[in-house]
Amino acid sequence: MNIGKGLIIISAIALVISGCGSSKKTEVSASSYKPTLEVSTEVKGDIATLTLTTDLKLSQEHYDQVRKEGEGHVHLSLDKGEKEILTQPVKVYEHLSKGQHEVKVSLHNNDHTPYDVSKTVTFEVK
Repeated sequence: MNIGKGLIIISAIALVISGCGSSKKTEVSASSYKPTLEVSTEVKGDIATLTLTTDLKLSQEHYDQVRKEGEGHVHLSLDKGEKEILTQPVKVYEHLSKGQHEVKVSLHNNDHTPYDVSKTVTFEVK
């Protein structure tokens, strides 16, 4: 009889545990905010000015801190070089070599997690 009671208790526990796993909920992340991004370039001689237009609040004061919806910074990479951080809407590149150049621009939260919003722009220095 004790074995029977033990099997019933084990079966009941297994049923409860398996029931917890089967009631999966599809949750949308707390934040579905996706910022906008437009990038324009102006080239004069060997100087290129990138101007970013975004509804993301570029935040120098909260850079490298906790995530806050609608706030963050920009990661830039010129010609697949090292990543640069930008907390202002304008970046000036000086003394560029002649030829084609490419800049990858991506928006990130304060904690560096990506917003999955990026643009790649190309321009030519003549």
